[in-house]
Amino acid sequence: MKYVNLGNSGLKVSQLSLGCMSFGSPKFADWVLDESASMPILKKAWDLGINFFDTANIYSNGDSERILGKFIKENNIPREQVVIATKVFGPVDKSGEQKILLLSKEKKPNSHGLSRKHILQAVEDSLERLGTDYIDLYIIHRWDKDTPIEETMQTLHELVKSGKVRYIGASTMFAWQFAKAQHYAETKGLTKFISMQNLYNLLYREEEREMVPLCVDQKVSLTPWGPLSNGMLARAHDFVETERIEGESKRSTSDFFQKQMIEQLTEGDKETMRRVSEIAKKRNYTPAQIAIAWLLAKPGVASPIIGATKEANVELSVAACEIELTKEEVEYLQSAYTSKKVQGFLD
Repeated sequence: MKYVNLGNSGLKVSQLSLGCMSFGSPKFADWVLDESASMPILKKAWDLGINFFDTANIYSNGDSERILGKFIKENNIPREQVVIATKVFGPVDKSGEQKILLLSKEKKPNSHGLSRKHILQAVEDSLERLGTDYIDLYIIHRWDKDTPIEETMQTLHELVKSGKVRYIGASTMFAWQFAKAQHYAETKGLTKFISMQNLYNLLYREEEREMVPLCVDQKVSLTPWGPLSNGMLARAHDFVETERIEGESKRSTSDFFQKQMIEQLTEGDKETMRRVSEIAKKRNYTPAQIAIAWLLAKPGVASPIIGATKEANVELSVAACEIELTKEEVEYLQSAYTSKKVQGFLD
């Protein structure tokens, strides 16, 4: 496993990050693994050199954070050797019913967003669930149109100064919003974001228009989510054979976002999957490995966030880090792309 600096900082992270949304409670979503099923996958990732783990307070309403914290403690992993990233914005259901409140009307005032009040409460809750006294990378999960960015940046800076947070990152917003936040921090001498967690993969490259060039110019690392387009790129072989990619997993039939992506496939997307399958067979790799290798070859990308519900998937993803695509292969894979509507919950 290779390790890279995250953004314009000295923080070293593995070239892949293990996303922990799949770990928590099946009550949250039927494709989520419980604690006993999650632990072996976390252990496999750690054993293979992954030191960067990405979770969020809303994943299984905190259970994902609890499982990650328990894994670190039970395996006696020195705290300084692991990089924990978690997020703040969405509301957490504390009733135990595992309601998904992010898009729900059941949200209560001050239970979500990026206000000073909510951030300070959310960070304490995350620290308790994780069983640690600091978070390595604290990420704002969304842009909050109802809170002045000045308030958010001041609060995040105070958390860094307090030692409860080491670095800050951002996720899923428009480039102008990210630029506004960074500009305010810079002009006021506050802590700036070192990472951008955005939707970016072979089937969704709209980020290359503004966000990617901005981050490359400002030395902000990209840690893309959805590197396999919610599993669609992993099933490129199946698509080539059947022209269908549905019904292959629990998530493909129950995850609204994934179903929406399947419905919005363009002819360019279909051709891209054919090319992924072609190169995978030619190079004797899986389509998922080729998709990850392509992403790692792109400017600014430091550590794509992989999801896994099987140990074998972690092994294959880590092996993809060793694949070196030629310039011709990179261009061949991406040249069939056609522009599409903005995706990724940016509204």
